Amino acid sequence: MIDYTKEELVELLSKNSEKFNEWKAEQEEVDLSEVDFSGINLAEVDFSGIDLNSSSFADCALSFVNFSNTDLTSVDFTRARVLECDFSDALLTGADCSYAEMTYCNFYDADMAGCILSETDLSNSDLTAAVNLNASRYDEDTIWPDDELLPEDFDGASHKDLSALQDEEDEGVSSDW
Repeated sequence: MIDYTKEELVELLSKNSEKFNEWKAEQEEVDLSEVDFSGINLAEVDFSGIDLNSSSFADCALSFVNFSNTDLTSVDFTRARVLECDFSDALLTGADCSYAEMTYCNFYDADMAGCILSETDLSNSDLTAAVNLNASRYDEDTIWPDDELLPEDFDGASHKDLSALQDEEDEGVSSDW
């Protein structure tokens, strides 16, 4: 069994994701926390169950990536193009998805508490069973999927607006959150 450094794994992923998937299948635990994947194009990668805490996928193109049951706490997805990825049972607390395009993704049982969705395009993504979506942060420029792909108790139009919160702070007005 080959032992890779985090840097070697990033290189392997960028050159041969199939070989990475084969290697990962033989591992009990994989820690890729605090790794910078910025600007890399990744397709059909299996990140399921991996610790990606505080990593960066900023400006990446990701398609058919499996993030199920993955720790994505404080991960940076800013300006990423994320297409048909699986985030089921993922921990997205504090993840920054600002300006990202996250279309046709599955967020079944994904914990979205504190997830920043400012100007994020979530078109056609399934958020019906997302957890703590009401505790996410977004603005009027966030693009939501159709209502049947959102939780029944969720109303994106009436939720906290980040720019309004900033205006309140600038004026010295206290906020509930």
